[in-house]
Amino acid sequence: MTQLIECIPNFSDARRPEVIDQIVAAIQSVGEVKLLDRSSDLDHNRTVVTFVGTPAGVEEAAFRAIKTASELIDLNVHTGAHPRMGATDVVPFVPLSDVTMGECIAIAQRLGQRVGSELSLPVYLYEAAATRPEHVNLEYIRRGQYEGLKSEIESDPNRKPDFGPSKLGTAGATVIGARNPLIAFNVYLTTDDVGIAKKIAKAVRQSSGGLRYVKGLGLLVDGRAQVSMNLTNFRETPIARVVEIIRREAERYGVGIHHSELVGLIPQDALVDAAVWYTQLDQFDKQQILEARLFQTTTSQPSNLQPATILDELAAPTPTPGGGSAAAYAGAMGAGLVAMVAGLTIGKKKYAEVEAEMQAIRAVAENLRAELTQAVGDDAASFEVLMATFKLLKETEDQKDTRNNAIVNATLNAAHIPLHVSSAAIKVMELALKCAQHANLNAISDSMSGFAMARAALTAAGYNVRININSLEDKSAGDRMLIELAELEEEADKLEKQIRAIMKERGGI
Repeated sequence: MTQLIECIPNFSDARRPEVIDQIVAAIQSVGEVKLLDRSSDLDHNRTVVTFVGTPAGVEEAAFRAIKTASELIDLNVHTGAHPRMGATDVVPFVPLSDVTMGECIAIAQRLGQRVGSELSLPVYLYEAAATRPEHVNLEYIRRGQYEGLKSEIESDPNRKPDFGPSKLGTAGATVIGARNPLIAFNVYLTTDDVGIAKKIAKAVRQSSGGLRYVKGLGLLVDGRAQVSMNLTNFRETPIARVVEIIRREAERYGVGIHHSELVGLIPQDALVDAAVWYTQLDQFDKQQILEARLFQTTTSQPSNLQPATILDELAAPTPTPGGGSAAAYAGAMGAGLVAMVAGLTIGKKKYAEVEAEMQAIRAVAENLRAELTQAVGDDAASFEVLMATFKLLKETEDQKDTRNNAIVNATLNAAHIPLHVSSAAIKVMELALKCAQHANLNAISDSMSGFAMARAALTAAGYNVRININSLEDKSAGDRMLIELAELEEEADKLEKQIRAIMKERGGI
């Protein structure tokens, strides 16, 4: 399978097409990449370029683009509706095919170091590549924009970049990182009152109590109020849900949705999910999509060329994926079995009284399955980040504190993911218990198996939490995690006693 990474750099210019032409030419000068999209917004004065390629190709193309933009864009004369702090404002890398998040993080680190040293630009690492917890959030890094950073970067140690000088030139600073697919999505309202857009943005974004995985701003664009958003996890917060919340909030102010737009590209699944939601195709299977079935048929591999599975990867003599990924995979299998049992109960006259409960269980189990499946890769990536942190940050006197803090943060993150798996595993166990209690009796062994998989996930994940915390010099930093883990394990013991009693009552074992 070909290794593919997506890169979506954002440049602070849109009103000079000749400048963007030169930046795009720099990207296309690298033979191992393919340009997918170029989207410019005149009001935002911002251009988003999307390209894909091999890891080495996208890394080189991104550097050439940053270099070209730094020579052509002067932030001192730049104006636009969108927040910005650099000529190349942000450069995220997204794993697409046969590439881990850890590899994208390593690219972000190498590119950041190169941009800082060769171009003398301040570079901050964000999202999965962040070396400081607060830098996971792009908005935190970009607060005050170019003008605010220019006045603080030399005097405020909290604004010190990860790479490059603590001084801002005309090209500003660049933020580089690694993340999952993101949807840049804007909704225009039937009003020019930007105050309404700002109120709706506040209601919908996560940071002010709205929807999880939604970032939003209220802007005035083309004489119309706009809710400008980034959707960072469309599976957990679907695009249809976002649109409906905005529609209802807009009605409070006597306005409606005029139209919406995408900036850049969107995963096909996000549109399919929206179509399924609006058409209420509750029993829809993505294999029912004609083009998907055709593509599957025309690109099917010979039986002796099957792609590597997680089991092949676990057996490989490499550090990742390891026990933490295996724990998440076991939990995902448990959630899958629970979803199956609930599905085998739905529609059966004998179990009509519990149909609503089973519908809910199935939906929650599928969400948990997706969450735990994602954690398989996240756990491996977090370990790779930890290893990269040890390798990248050389211990010198002036970097000692930075290095130690980065290692502590990377270690705590490596412990946080299996702790999250442990929490999700408890939820799977609770659902399996309900299935064993009320679901199709013919599938009770599957309910028990789902419970057993989830319990194994909790046990394995717990080992990984403890080993990471114990590696810290100051173990007190992980005390809260260990307390939470102990509480989860205590809850698991209670659930196991309950399911054994149910198994004896309903299954005769």
